[in-house]
Amino acid sequence: MEKPRIAAFAGMLFVGWALAGCTASFESPAWVDGRLPVAATSPSGQTAATSPAAVASSTPSPEDSGWKLVRPGMEHRKIAIRETAVGTLEEITILRIDPEWFSFDVTYDPQGKDLEAWQSASGAAVVVNGGYFQRADDTFLPAGLIVVGGKAMGDSYGSFAGMLAIRNDGPELRWLKTKPYDSQEPLTAALQSFPILIKPGGLIGFPQESEDNITARRTVVGQDRNGKMVFLVASLGYFTLRQLSMYLYESDLELDIAMNLDGGPSTGILINDPHEIIPAQTILPIVVVVFPK
Repeated sequence: MEKPRIAAFAGMLFVGWALAGCTASFESPAWVDGRLPVAATSPSGQTAATSPAAVASSTPSPEDSGWKLVRPGMEHRKIAIRETAVGTLEEITILRIDPEWFSFDVTYDPQGKDLEAWQSASGAAVVVNGGYFQRADDTFLPAGLIVVGGKAMGDSYGSFAGMLAIRNDGPELRWLKTKPYDSQEPLTAALQSFPILIKPGGLIGFPQESEDNITARRTVVGQDRNGKMVFLVASLGYFTLRQLSMYLYESDLELDIAMNLDGGPSTGILINDPHEIIPAQTILPIVVVVFPK
């Protein structure tokens, strides 16, 4: 999915999250300094069953596999959100990965690859779609900054965004407002994206006033209070960004921080052994890859 547009309207609301092909300069939205409500109220016209507060409190009721050990340092979990009248509303796949057992990297191909090709080329245990990108002639360029093989490319986002920063001592998910990109820092890899869904300290990251009620497939990278990395894929397109922020906040994932990655047709994840894939609906020029140490 190519990078979305940020429009200067009603205090810099985010719009066009689910649309591809939009290009614009990125500005810091007004809400990044605001205090956020703890609970959401239902937007006009939304039923209680699909409001952010209802989703966050697991109503409709989820069916939860619980954590299953894939291999030492990697756990897998499936949650289905269902409603009796309409059936399955969302299917959520979550991986929780311990950096003591696994290393992380960001890789880029201006021509793009599908998830299977990325895994075959890298030999990774896990491949997850990365951040936003834009088309330039017949190639794809990162929207926002990435670091691949220690080399930075693209322009850093502002304080509205976050960054998965990878050093020799492991990964760290950051909010650029509190820890801006430093070109002198020796990063081996990095990936910027937005918005921040959970602010550092486990605070709600996406406010009700920025809700646009656009639903889409979603990919999230988070870091929990124990330093473990969490990848979450919601593949059916049920969540708005506000709903997703509330869901993460109310969940038992104990997230210290979480960042939205590219969603819509870009959302996808591949686990190599045992093989499981949620295919992206487009080729991907930027991915996060995970390897056993």
